[in-house]
Amino acid sequence: MNVKEIILEMTLEEKAGLCSGSDFWHTKAIERLGVPEVMLSDGPHGLRKQDQSQDNLGINDSIKAICFPAACAIAASFDRELIYDMGKALGEECQHENVSTILGPAVNIKRSPLCGRNFEYFSEDPYLATEMATNHIKGVQSENVGTSMKHFLANNQEHRRMSASSEIDERTLREIYLAAFEGAVKNAKPWTIMCSYNGINGTLASENKKYLTDILRGEWGFEGYVMSDWGAVNDRVKGLEAGLDLEMPGSNGVNDNRIVQAVKEGRLDEKIVDQAVERILNIINRYTKNRKEDAEWDMEAHHDLARKIEGECMVLLKNEGILPLKKGGKIALIGKFAGSPRYQGGGSSHVNSFKIVSALTAAEGIADIIYAQGYEDNQDIINEEMLNRACDVAKNAEVAVVFAGLPDSFESEGYDRIHMSMPNCQNELIKRIAKVQPNTVVVLHNGSPIEMPWADDVKGILEAYLGGQAVGEACVDVLFGDVNPSGKLPETFPRKLQDNPSYLYYGGEGDKSEYREGVFVGYRYYDKKDMDVLFPFGYGLSYTTFDYSNLKLSSKEMKDSDILTVTVDITNTGDKEGKEIVQLYVGAKDSNIIRPLKELRGFEKISLNKGETKNVTFSLSKRAFSYYNTQIHDWYVETGDYQILIGKSSRDIILKDTIHVEALKKLPFKLTVNTTFGDLLERPEAVEELKSLIDIVKVSMEDMTKGKDEENSDAISDDMGNAMLKYMPIRGILSFGGGSITYDEITQIVDDTNKKLYEK
Repeated sequence: MNVKEIILEMTLEEKAGLCSGSDFWHTKAIERLGVPEVMLSDGPHGLRKQDQSQDNLGINDSIKAICFPAACAIAASFDRELIYDMGKALGEECQHENVSTILGPAVNIKRSPLCGRNFEYFSEDPYLATEMATNHIKGVQSENVGTSMKHFLANNQEHRRMSASSEIDERTLREIYLAAFEGAVKNAKPWTIMCSYNGINGTLASENKKYLTDILRGEWGFEGYVMSDWGAVNDRVKGLEAGLDLEMPGSNGVNDNRIVQAVKEGRLDEKIVDQAVERILNIINRYTKNRKEDAEWDMEAHHDLARKIEGECMVLLKNEGILPLKKGGKIALIGKFAGSPRYQGGGSSHVNSFKIVSALTAAEGIADIIYAQGYEDNQDIINEEMLNRACDVAKNAEVAVVFAGLPDSFESEGYDRIHMSMPNCQNELIKRIAKVQPNTVVVLHNGSPIEMPWADDVKGILEAYLGGQAVGEACVDVLFGDVNPSGKLPETFPRKLQDNPSYLYYGGEGDKSEYREGVFVGYRYYDKKDMDVLFPFGYGLSYTTFDYSNLKLSSKEMKDSDILTVTVDITNTGDKEGKEIVQLYVGAKDSNIIRPLKELRGFEKISLNKGETKNVTFSLSKRAFSYYNTQIHDWYVETGDYQILIGKSSRDIILKDTIHVEALKKLPFKLTVNTTFGDLLERPEAVEELKSLIDIVKVSMEDMTKGKDEENSDAISDDMGNAMLKYMPIRGILSFGGGSITYDEITQIVDDTNKKLYEK
């Protein structure tokens, strides 16, 4: 298919029509020109292919498929290769089912534990989200199937999601919310991007040229097409002009006619329509040229892959010598989720799994298993009969394992959580079980952080997240030691909701949601505040132990254009094979900018045999030391010292060193009469030019302190005098210079200095 030639032969009506779906899941065909329809289908962690009806909320059945672990779990693996393998498997399934593009991954930042869709998102950290998204996209697209990275941009709440405007300052957008998309666009080149429902600073994402065109295409080089989230279009013509190419689903021709009318009336340049059509056809062509008509995939093999992946994702949060469990022992499995696991979230990503294996089923034959349901998950009611039965079962076992978490009604697409608690009936169950059975372990199924009022009362806590259809088998693998847990938290678990930095503003007022916490999202806030948390970002235990040593930097000084190489040795000092996630953070030591204490800038997951040592290498470029400077609208490195921190979590830093980084370019500077002498003294070249002014103010300050008698000796201390000089603007000479200079003379000196030193 020669795209440009086809466009020349298309009528205006055909062009406009191609810019919207033919139904809920397909693009339009133009049979006379050989343009086929192609299918788009929900993901991100499983194929939800529906042909029969309009449904973007997961209500109607889809084909049988594999439900892999959700993004909340996948991110905990910190494993780039693993998520690539998952993406590749999804691509194989799409080829088999003739699906051209799978809708995902979702890379929005976890701003608050309350977001109903957090289970679909990777992390509170943009670097981790970037790396996970990049490898997910590469895996899917290795099978010549497209991805649609979503939801661009700042879709961090479900409350009023189709109308609310996310009000975010430029630096915060760049460092946190845009960054997660930027790296994936540049490194993985997704075929398509899905715009979000919400507005950004007052303009709907579907009509926001700044983000859809200027940044996404102009700065980052995105070459695919942008589609709307389902029903996100407001003004179709404005959207097309902004860079929204494909409207999904179609509007039964209403918006197609608006496009045609706008072109005929001269309100819309037909070249803009041509451009959108070309982008859409290029992607259709890429898929159809690489279509595998006889594509096959093995359901059981993909189920086994889902089991392997989830085993790498689970996070061991607490272990007082209780895990791994002894095979052959008498084990009580308690909780409805033990027999009927919650393994995925609700809404558009809901997969019709071809089979689901519970922990209760998977544990058969491994131990002497006794079971009690303990609670219902369709309503939060404390059932005394169930509780008593569960306590009796727990007392008669060597160990009690309680499977708990959040039911579907507590977190889902479409609405946000209103608290951070598990159901009361589950908390009460754990509390009572722990009283009668000292050897209690809790396994959690949830898509977002929860409060744990019972954390001190149990010996073990295993976070399984929403682990896909094989979660039961994976849980048993970890509980009985066939798999050594290696996951780490991709988000902070605060002790209570009120501790979260967005707590006061989350949800917003009316149709505005202000992100007043700025760049201080997740651990950036908790660590800067030195606030006690339940479990920190990057935290997770193992059945073995690791030693960190021999941290080396390739240099102690570097220019911001250089690459810094960091190496560290990791040794498995325990008695089991295991995997460790080595985390590298960077922190500016003496910044003039309000910055986080440290930020994740690298991680590597390594496997080590008992007693084995491996050397881990990181490479850091300018971006690792940068903040986004709104004066120059670009990334900027302050000249100064930076800490290189190697740790097991954001709170468990094992090794550190310091590098001095020199900025090659200074920030633009212009003197005014309101420039303080403190700022002036940081510019040696200006000090020389303004020596006469500096001398006047210094003499003035000396005169003010000369006449101090003993009674008033503390009235103007040396520290106060220095502070007065530091924060005094140049114009202050008029008040304290004894009439030695006029305002016109001051402004003339300032203007002359600017012309000589700073104006090009």
